Amino acid sequence: MSSSSISVQSLVQRGGDRDLLIDVRTPAEFEACHPEGAVNVPLDRLDPAEVLKQFPMNSDGKLYLTCQSGTRAKMAQEKFNQAGIPNAVLVEGGLNAWRMAGFPVVEGKATISVDRQARIVIGSMVVLGVVIGFAVHPIGFALSGLVGAGLVYAGVTDTCAIAMLLARMPWNQGSCSANIRSCSA
Repeated sequence: MSSSSISVQSLVQRGGDRDLLIDVRTPAEFEACHPEGAVNVPLDRLDPAEVLKQFPMNSDGKLYLTCQSGTRAKMAQEKFNQAGIPNAVLVEGGLNAWRMAGFPVVEGKATISVDRQARIVIGSMVVLGVVIGFAVHPIGFALSGLVGAGLVYAGVTDTCAIAMLLARMPWNQGSCSANIRSCSA
């Protein structure tokens, strides 16, 4: 399957009332800020067939996928491609590019992003390992080493197990109750 992408400038210029902009970030991230007109379908609950059932489109319509920077949207695009739905298009740069271009966003209650939460947890684990290593037992250094190995793996594979786990936590689920939804934050 081929994968395609579009810049935020080209997407906004294109317009397209037959198109669908899907934000695959967590509900809490979506409620904090999202592109105007986007609907929220979190990556961990993304079912391409269900999306098409929920949001029927014309045959020439496109699905535009966005997240914070593009990484999760790329994973969502792969899910659509694997499901035999080739009209899913990655929005390059995600919300970061959207905001830098000055396009309209809907802002709501601010939250700490999942990526930032992951950095806090990982950094705390390293510090805890070092403290345990010096104060209690040298085995504590192993924790810091394992966290470092996990970061190398995350960098190579462009996935972060800690971030995926944090995305499922209740505080990252937002206040909307439906699985597929559009929130006005």
